[in-house]
Amino acid sequence: MMEWILEYCDGLTERRVAPGEPLLLKGDRNSRLFILIDGEVAVSSDGVEINRQNEPGSLFGEMSALLKVPYTADVTALTDARVYEIEDGAEFLRSHPQIAFYVAKLLARRLKGASDYLVDVKKQFAGRDDHLGMVDEVLCSLLHQPDEECVPGSDREPDSTI
Repeated sequence: MMEWILEYCDGLTERRVAPGEPLLLKGDRNSRLFILIDGEVAVSSDGVEINRQNEPGSLFGEMSALLKVPYTADVTALTDARVYEIEDGAEFLRSHPQIAFYVAKLLARRLKGASDYLVDVKKQFAGRDDHLGMVDEVLCSLLHQPDEECVPGSDREPDSTI
């Protein structure tokens, strides 16, 4: 399903990753984006495995590249793996709108899943008088973070809004 992304990777730096070797570590700050060529990796956070991925074309580090924040999870090879390593992930996505649109859809799906889950949690704890009654307040503050980095417009028309 994501293998089509590999068509846009000619000339990119290829990296081999051995089983157990981390591809990226939660908290590291850089703008690298990784695209899986082959092999299997595990995505985890604080020791909890979130996902396993073996589909060629899978991307890792996209949130960090787009938001200029540290990586939010660890990605570790489970088997011998090969990836494309892209130094400036944001620039790569800007120069490949088809991939950027795909990443936008992927992130929108994740956000929808998280939002649906949060609605369910808010319903469960609504009206509570103890500390769990604060769930609604905490979730609202997390969802309404200001975006200082986002500037409307485009490189071609800086004064326009997107």
